[in-house]
Amino acid sequence: MRASRALAVTAAAFAAVGLATPVAVANPPGGGGPSNVTVNPYSVHQGSTMQVSAAGCGHGGIVFSQGNFPQTNLSAGSIGFATVRVFNHASPGHHTLSVKCHDNSLVATHRFTILDGNGAQGGIGGSFGPSATETAIGAALVGSAALGAGVHVMRRRRPIRGRA
Repeated sequence: MRASRALAVTAAAFAAVGLATPVAVANPPGGGGPSNVTVNPYSVHQGSTMQVSAAGCGHGGIVFSQGNFPQTNLSAGSIGFATVRVFNHASPGHHTLSVKCHDNSLVATHRFTILDGNGAQGGIGGSFGPSATETAIGAALVGSAALGAGVHVMRRRRPIRGRA
């Protein structure tokens, strides 16, 4: 009885290993080329950055899109990442980027959209001057504050009747 149980367990183990072997051969580590390419965000303004990720480039690779952003390195690992900056002069519309692994000649592509105009002018602080309206309002506030201070000083200097 024990021998038949051991034989059944051994047969099941060999069957599991035998069924897993074709899967391991079909997906060689680092040699299958780029796959599952994603971009975030899909729609990006001129001059903005975009995150690109791809699986299958175990030794890293490159990301490129002619005329839209410079060739950028893709990090090594099971999923590689790259941050690309879209040119300020890139033409708006739908475009394609390409991912190529260092250890494989296969190329994967993904579409993305470039939107017209620049994104928010964040981080520039006080580099924009005030408008003419803001200047006029500021001058009026300063003038009324000076007039109020003058009236206050004049009232304090006047002697009160009956006191001398």
